[in-house]
Amino acid sequence: MAEFNLDLRGVACPMNFVKTRLFLDKVQEGDLVRVLIDAGEPVESVSASCAQDGHLVEGQDEAPEGHFMLQIRKGRETNC
Repeated sequence: MAEFNLDLRGVACPMNFVKTRLFLDKVQEGDLVRVLIDAGEPVESVSASCAQDGHLVEGQDEAPEGHFMLQIRKGRETNC
């Protein structure tokens, strides 16, 4: 299993989820993607959307300068 980093600081909703989803589409099931994201609504919406798509949000750690680091493990995606 591989690990990746994705910096989405300053990317507005819903584009931060779109970019996260496109990145997750490119990695293998079980890979870990660390997403650096703005605090507030982006953390909540990206976390919820990824979980709804069948991925596991393993952590939401506060990072410097008011950002968060989401740790997302790629799971099997569901067809909505």
